[in-house]
Amino acid sequence: MERNERNISLKKAMVIFTVLFYSAWAVFELAAKPWMSENIKNEALFSILEDGVIKNLVWTLPAMLLVSCYSSDMYVGLKDMFTQKVNRLRYLPVFLVFAAYNLCGAYLSHGKLGISGRFGIGEIICVLFVGLTEEMVFRGWLLNATLGKDKKKQWTAVLLNAVMFLVIHFPIWIKKGIFVTNFTSMGFIVLMILSVIFSVSFIKSKNILVPITLHMFWDLMQFMLF
Repeated sequence: MERNERNISLKKAMVIFTVLFYSAWAVFELAAKPWMSENIKNEALFSILEDGVIKNLVWTLPAMLLVSCYSSDMYVGLKDMFTQKVNRLRYLPVFLVFAAYNLCGAYLSHGKLGISGRFGIGEIICVLFVGLTEEMVFRGWLLNATLGKDKKKQWTAVLLNAVMFLVIHFPIWIKKGIFVTNFTSMGFIVLMILSVIFSVSFIKSKNILVPITLHMFWDLMQFMLF
């Protein structure tokens, strides 16, 4: 009975978190962020506030607290997901595929390779924090909680997580006016494939630092080359 009650409590926590999280981030992207961009002209300061402060408070901190609270019901506990030993060479092919994909894409788009003129301190700050915040929420908390101790539903959890990861990008796409474009160009598929890769790497390694590092590397390549 106690186990069943904890499962119900965990599911309620996930639902409440999801509703509040998606609502809060939509409000931030569509209302608060435009106000910030109008009033904060320093790129580095803006990135620190958005990615280093606000995103960690809204994304990382609640996710870590929830994983800690329901640690015994998680696929991987909070401490273990940072300390689990990993064979780093096992994930080298993924980094190489990411590099090849982005390098080829940049060359086909621009006819040459080079560092993007838009790559600056703001983008560096974004790379450092976005991988941490997004992976902590979507792999460290949501996927971790969905998996629980039941290994039979891994792919269902991975696919559900990919959809949730896609949806969190809707507000910024709407704000930038690229919502329809990302669907007609099939760009959303790349995002979902990335989510699956990050999820599988977390499941296999049981270490959140693996998808965080992969995510950071992908973002770095995107910012540097495009």
